[in-house]
Amino acid sequence: GALAGVASLAAFLRPSSNGVGLQQLAAAEPLNATGLPNVERPVVVELFTSQGCNTCPPADALAGELAKLPGILPLSFHVDYWDYIGWKDPFALPENTPRQRGYANALDARFIYTPQMMIDGIYDAAGHRQRLVYGAIDRAAQNLPVVAMELDPVKGVVRIPAGEAPREGATVWQVVYDKQHNSDITRGENAGKTLSYYNVVREFNEIGQWTGEAMEIALNLDHNSENDACAILLQTGRNGRMLGAVTMALR
Repeated sequence: GALAGVASLAAFLRPSSNGVGLQQLAAAEPLNATGLPNVERPVVVELFTSQGCNTCPPADALAGELAKLPGILPLSFHVDYWDYIGWKDPFALPENTPRQRGYANALDARFIYTPQMMIDGIYDAAGHRQRLVYGAIDRAAQNLPVVAMELDPVKGVVRIPAGEAPREGATVWQVVYDKQHNSDITRGENAGKTLSYYNVVREFNEIGQWTGEAMEIALNLDHNSENDACAILLQTGRNGRMLGAVTMALR
């Protein structure tokens, strides 16, 4: 998206929170066209995007490609800070911008931007830079924490085993998403285009805190019969490294 106080050009790249710059990944990491079939849990890729951002469609398309690959869970978080340009994004949630700001604070970044992809809570790449995104996914998969959560769709609960929690604790997030939406954009930077969006986040809620003890959390999904799927994420703090991810279909 164009520069507008809170956002930067899509080509902007931030170093990761552990000091490893994604610039180091660009030349060395090959494109991963087969996904990660052998990982114990999916690598979570959060795309911050907007229908009002003219640099976002390539990133939205890349999220669709990632959604086809094993071992990768892309989630599209639509933000509302581009709505003023002339097109109100119907998928934007007010809580998505604070989530993105939380990552900016963790990365010591001065602004937020679209399209941004956060890979497993630790790597940050411009979402249309395909080679950087795949490189970051490969890097995350090489050192992947796994807390083996279990979703029980019959009882409607998620079970988290006992284990060693990070010092700052871990947040349990419930994410409800739809697999695909197609939109005709009639105003704004993408006027005249029909665009597709993948794994579109429709609800995002904190449902618990994990401190290392085994726990079971009831899921509130009674009103989500029209949505496609649910993911439970376990994340260090609120914007740190992902520890676990599990998904289930809702219909």
